[in-house]
Amino acid sequence: MEITREDILHLADLSNFSLSEAEIDSLGNNLQDIIKYISQLDELDTEGVEPTYQVFEMENVWRDDEILGQDATPDELLATAPAEYQHQIKVPKVL
Repeated sequence: MEITREDILHLADLSNFSLSEAEIDSLGNNLQDIIKYISQLDELDTEGVEPTYQVFEMENVWRDDEILGQDATPDELLATAPAEYQHQIKVPKVL
């Protein structure tokens, strides 16, 4: 695949980059080298190789939700708060 000047300018426009002429040439060469390097993967024989979606054998570990009893009463918890107003914890105003 050949990277054209228009491709680079289009990518720069999408990325909201402004490029000098030297940067356009350099980026074109770099992108061409990257594509050439990645295209080496086309030469691999992958016949019979299953796609790898995940490297590690992982699965989600779920636990049941359990409501555990509390040792403290609401009044005891409010007593530990720095300030209380109308039976609620008073916090600084956040705007």
